[in-house]
Amino acid sequence: MEEDFEFGSPEEQRLSVDRYEEMLRNQDQYFFDAKAFESIIEYYTDKNDPIKALQVAEYAKSQHPYESTFLLKKAQLFVRTSQLDKALQELDKATILEPNSGEAFLLKGNIALLQGDVEEGEQLFLYAIELGEDSAEAYFQIAELYQIKGEYEKAIAYLKKSLEANMENDDALHALAFCYEIVDRPEESVTFYKSFIDSDPYSYAAWFNLGLVYERMDNFGDAIDAYDYAILINESFVPAYFNKGNVLVNLQKYTEAIGVYKQTFEYERPTADVYCAIGECYEKLEQMDEARENYKKAVKLDPLLADAWFGIGVTLDFDDRYFESLHFYKKALELEDTNPDYWFAIADARYKLKQFEESEFAYNKVVQLNPTDVEAWLDFSSIYFEQGKYAEAIDVIGDAIKQNPEASDLYYRLVAYLFAQGKYNEALNFLELGLATNPDKFHILFDYLPQLQGNKIIVDIINKYTNNP
Repeated sequence: MEEDFEFGSPEEQRLSVDRYEEMLRNQDQYFFDAKAFESIIEYYTDKNDPIKALQVAEYAKSQHPYESTFLLKKAQLFVRTSQLDKALQELDKATILEPNSGEAFLLKGNIALLQGDVEEGEQLFLYAIELGEDSAEAYFQIAELYQIKGEYEKAIAYLKKSLEANMENDDALHALAFCYEIVDRPEESVTFYKSFIDSDPYSYAAWFNLGLVYERMDNFGDAIDAYDYAILINESFVPAYFNKGNVLVNLQKYTEAIGVYKQTFEYERPTADVYCAIGECYEKLEQMDEARENYKKAVKLDPLLADAWFGIGVTLDFDDRYFESLHFYKKALELEDTNPDYWFAIADARYKLKQFEESEFAYNKVVQLNPTDVEAWLDFSSIYFEQGKYAEAIDVIGDAIKQNPEASDLYYRLVAYLFAQGKYNEALNFLELGLATNPDKFHILFDYLPQLQGNKIIVDIINKYTNNP
């Protein structure tokens, strides 16, 4: 008795594959209808065996020579195996059989992009759509092309068309969020996602992307609500937990964030990024043993995660284990040698170890990489000042002011250095510049050199700017 399988079911597919493989074993020739061949090709494609899938497509073409479907399948498989010229040959044959095949021109457009010809790709995509290829995938492909070209307005228009054709196209939803971020129109993005949710309230991807927009707008309360809805609809959607944890970190709710991050472990294997995020939370809570433990788990899973190596160093630094911290800071630096935060930490550790020349070198790296880091400039100059190298300290602050002319902290520090060097008139000039920039920060001068509080000239100048009697 013949088994009754539902058309297109996995059982029917398995039966077709078994029959095809039996034919190969027997070195025979069986006849298969077009649908059966398509199912067999799909089976091998899903198994990531494009070579076998190509063999099936070739055999299918011999039995169904006027079916353009198998020429398209061959072209797709040739693209997958990076045989672009062969793919184009099959597509040319397909368009002879079916001149108005939008799918063929869509695939030609993809090949043009892979060959670096963006303009040709654009023309082919547009022609495919003109021929009636109005699928969600067609619109999504051309939207991706416009993203490559940096034409984000056009990309947004086609992503919306893609979503009109298929509301479940999560990739289009994510791409749309990215494009709206680039064009910096978050309010319009919120309006779109809310409208989309009105049409499909159970789209966890739409809720997630709405959360992303709110997060970028620093609207953290609404962001958490949106992520919660995404989780409610799809409790195993890990990115929503991770992003919710990030928002809680921004709100300094570190203990709550740890709990949310750990929820991801229920749905997927722990990742280095999650362990690192948990480590940072414990670090903020000054629970350094727990922080270090999680950072170590992170680097065990991903030895190339620089932030985790750096985090271990921070926890050791906190415990005054400066020499040990340097080892881990260097590990982070080996992976990201242009990260100013890593250089800053090394500079600070070197200073605490009284390795002043090495500290000066590291601070110099920091201000080269991030010349707007006022704190780094101040610390850099103070190393020279504390060694009595007043001229060098003054030179550093002078460079800092050139880069940050609005930073009053720098002017007040320079006043202190100039007074220490005996350059009183120059110091008073810079004092006035500092007061003109921000009169409320004059106390910085006295914090650094308390003895100047008794200087009548200085006090009189400060009173002039602060309206003190």
